[in-house]
Amino acid sequence: MAAGKGPSLVLLLLAVFGAMSLWFVSAAILPGMNAEFPISPFRQAALSSAVQLGFVVGALISAILGIADRHDPRRLLGICAVLAGVVNLTLLASTPGSAAAIAARGLTGALLAGVYPVGMKIAVGWGEKDRGFIVGSFVGALILGSAAPHLFALSGGTDWRPTVVIASVVAIAGGLLAQMVGLGPHHAQSKRFDPRAVVTAWTNRRVRLAYAGYFGHMWELYAMWAWIAVIAALSYGAHMSEERAVTLAAITAFVSIAAGAVTSMIAGRRADRIGKASVALAAMVVSGVCAVLTALTFGGPVWLTFTVIVLWGASISPDSAQFSALVADNAPADQAGSLMTLQTALGFALTFVTVQATPVLAAWWGWPAVMAIMALGPLFGIVAMARLNAMGVPARNP
Repeated sequence: MAAGKGPSLVLLLLAVFGAMSLWFVSAAILPGMNAEFPISPFRQAALSSAVQLGFVVGALISAILGIADRHDPRRLLGICAVLAGVVNLTLLASTPGSAAAIAARGLTGALLAGVYPVGMKIAVGWGEKDRGFIVGSFVGALILGSAAPHLFALSGGTDWRPTVVIASVVAIAGGLLAQMVGLGPHHAQSKRFDPRAVVTAWTNRRVRLAYAGYFGHMWELYAMWAWIAVIAALSYGAHMSEERAVTLAAITAFVSIAAGAVTSMIAGRRADRIGKASVALAAMVVSGVCAVLTALTFGGPVWLTFTVIVLWGASISPDSAQFSALVADNAPADQAGSLMTLQTALGFALTFVTVQATPVLAAWWGWPAVMAIMALGPLFGIVAMARLNAMGVPARNP
């Protein structure tokens, strides 16, 4: 028997946490793998960016074919989480950085497209008046799951294999938990992708600005999440041994990303009161400043770099859910689902480029310069949100 609202949401958050712990497995185990099997900067990046590209492909296929509408979303989420956990285990049999390992990461990303959007659909079906908090909590679980591999990495020391096993087991457990989740009273079928959304995304100025803010956010977000452990380790290495630096960097990455889970829930509440665009703008101001400060403190006192990185992680996430909500608020009702699908697909396609390019640019110009470049994303988003705010609240949903 499916659970009621409270238990269902708790089970859903646990399921999403477990499945999304697979996302940054490669980032968490990269130092250990690279020490054992030297990997080129391009292939290091590919291990993470393949997940982004796989997610985009999986999300678009799911939307175009209407897969989530043909099957029980709980079953779909569960099957995708379990399969993703199994695929992740193949990393143990692949040479680190090999084509097989990169392909496995891409397939994992495609399967996670059956977790993130589908889980969000289940979550919003449980509320209307408290939807901001529900969505914020869902994003918080997603963020905690994304941070988890860095915590798992502490269990194996320099051996990267335990992290792979733990993340896979947790993801499979999450898929099983999803089977006990109930569907809320507001759960509804979403339409398949509407090609007209491509035109609306450009001609509707409010939607266009929401897209622009989201792209600025995504420019920074996944590049930071994917490489912050490497950045921290290199910075700390100026003051301590490599082993200690790597361990502290893993802790730093987990704390900084996990901090965003807490602020995302708080932001969900605030957005319903002061406006989604205002919350997104404020978050991007802080995250952009923190990106620059992290560049300036690189190689400096450990405590200072740690503090700035944690603040960066806390501020880089709260605006995430608000951009989708802004599209839903300002889009024609019959195109809202397609417009959010297109927004997500384009945003994650952008992260494929940024995650892949980050270590290559760092090899050319150094990590401080790359972090300064990351700050351009929030700057772009701030301008977009300021313009959207200036337009005022729409009289009605078009």
